[in-house]
Amino acid sequence: MAAETKKSFKFVVVGGGIAGVTCAEQLASQMPSADVALLTAAPLIKAVCNFKQVSKTLEEFDVEEKPSSVLEGKYPNLRVIQSAVTALHAQQHTLLTLNGLEIHYEKLCICSGGRPNLLTHDNPHVLGIRDTDSAQEFQKRLSKAKRIVVVGNGGIALELVFEVEGCEVIWAVKDKAIGNKFFDAGAAQFLIPSLDSDKPDRAATCKRVRYTVESPGGTEGLTIATERKPSRSSMLNEPGSALGPDWHEGINLRGAEEMSHRVSVEYETEMKQIYTQQEFMLLSLESQTAVTDSWPVYVELTNGKKFGCDFIISATGVVPNTEPFLHGNNFEVAEDSGLKVDDHMMTSEPDVYAAGDVCTAGWKHSNLWQQMRLWSQARQMGWYAGRCMAADILNETIELDFCFELFSHITRFFNYKVVLLGRFNGQGLGVNQELLVRCTKGHEYVKVVLSEGRMLGAVLIGETDLEETFENLILNRMDLTPYREELLNPNIDIEDYFD
Repeated sequence: MAAETKKSFKFVVVGGGIAGVTCAEQLASQMPSADVALLTAAPLIKAVCNFKQVSKTLEEFDVEEKPSSVLEGKYPNLRVIQSAVTALHAQQHTLLTLNGLEIHYEKLCICSGGRPNLLTHDNPHVLGIRDTDSAQEFQKRLSKAKRIVVVGNGGIALELVFEVEGCEVIWAVKDKAIGNKFFDAGAAQFLIPSLDSDKPDRAATCKRVRYTVESPGGTEGLTIATERKPSRSSMLNEPGSALGPDWHEGINLRGAEEMSHRVSVEYETEMKQIYTQQEFMLLSLESQTAVTDSWPVYVELTNGKKFGCDFIISATGVVPNTEPFLHGNNFEVAEDSGLKVDDHMMTSEPDVYAAGDVCTAGWKHSNLWQQMRLWSQARQMGWYAGRCMAADILNETIELDFCFELFSHITRFFNYKVVLLGRFNGQGLGVNQELLVRCTKGHEYVKVVLSEGRMLGAVLIGETDLEETFENLILNRMDLTPYREELLNPNIDIEDYFD
C-alpha cells in the first residue's frame, strides 16, 4: 500500500529554529486538542531552555539542539515532519514538500528565518556561519589555518574575532568603529583592548548539550560527525536553523599556530575583489610586485590593501528566507525583503502568519522599539504568533504583546555582559538627544540617551546591575532633568534612589 501523501492539520509551522519551535510549542500547549505540524528541513530543531525573565522585557535563555522526537514526546498533538517546503498555494491553504507530501492547513506560520548574505556563493574559500553545519565546517577549516579574513561588523563577527585563537585574524569593517549595530564608538573603544589581551580560562564543557545526526543521545561539546550524509536542506542549498546565543561555546576555535588571538582591524573598508592563488600571482607579475608568501586565496579591500589568507568568513548579515513562499502568491514584501506582518503577525495572505527573521514588523512601532532580527526577538515573535493564531481560532481578541513596547536585548561580547535598551544608539533622534556616559576601563561602560529630560535608551556593558532600574525609568517616561547629574554617579545607589 502506498504511503499517504496528503495530510491535514489545524496549525502548520514552517521552520525548526527558535521562532518556529516556540510558535509550535505555544500552539500545542495552548490548544491540546488541535493537530499541530512543525515542518523543518534540518534533522534537528532548536529549542529554548533555561528561560529567565530578567525584567519586564529583558529575557535570558539558552538554545538546545534536539532531535524532533523530544518535542513529539512532550506534546502528543505535535507532529514534526522533516522535509523542505517546495511550494505554497496560499489560496488553497496547501503546502507541498520535497518528500512528496501535500499538507493542508487551517492556519500557517512561516518561520523560515534568514539566509546568510554571503559575499559570493560560488567560491569554496568563502564561508558563512549561520547554522550548526557551517559552524562545524568553520571549526574544521580553522584547525589548519594560520590566517583568516573576517568581513562584517555584526554579532557573529564580534563573537568570532574574540573567540578565535592560534590564528591571525584580519577584520574588515565598513564602519568607523566595531559593532556599530549594537553600540557607539565609545563602547567600541572600551571593548577594543579585549582583542589584545588573553582570554580568561573558561570551563571546558558546554552549558548546552548539542547533538549530531548520528548520535541522538548527545555528547558534551560540538562533535564533527564523520561520513555524514548530506541533509535535504543542504542538497537544496538551504541553511539550517540559526545558531542562537553563545553558539561558540563548547567548540574548539583554535587555528594551526601557537599564538593566542591576534586581531588586526581594517576600518571603513569593504571587500573589493577576491583572487585565487593563480590570479593573484598573475596580477603580481603584471604589476611587477614581489609575492613573499603563498595563500589559498587573496582579498583586496576598498582601502587598497591586499591580504592572503586560508579562507574568508562572510559575516555580513542575513536576508529573509522567503523562498519558495512568494511564487504564485500575493504577499506584501517589505523593503528589506521580509514578509510584512501586522500587529497580529499576519501576512497579507489569508490565514498565513510569519515570525522571526523572515518577517518584517509592519505595524506602527512604539517609539522605544525597533526590529533587529535577533534570537531574542525570534523567540518573542514566535510565542506571540502562536497566541495570535490560537486567539483567531477561538474568536478571542488579543492585544499587542508588551515585549514590543520597549526594545531590550541581553548578550555577551568580548566576555562582557551587554544590555541594550530602547533607542540605545539614539536611533532617529538626530541632534535632539543628550548622552551621559560613565566608563571604568576594563570594568564597565554605561551610556544613557536622554531627550527632553526623559531617558529613551541605554547601553550597559559589564556587571552594572542597572538594567531593571533603567528599564523602569524608560517605561515610566519620567522627567529626569532634576536628577541628571546624579544618574551615573557611582557613589549613589541609583536603584534605591528611584525605588
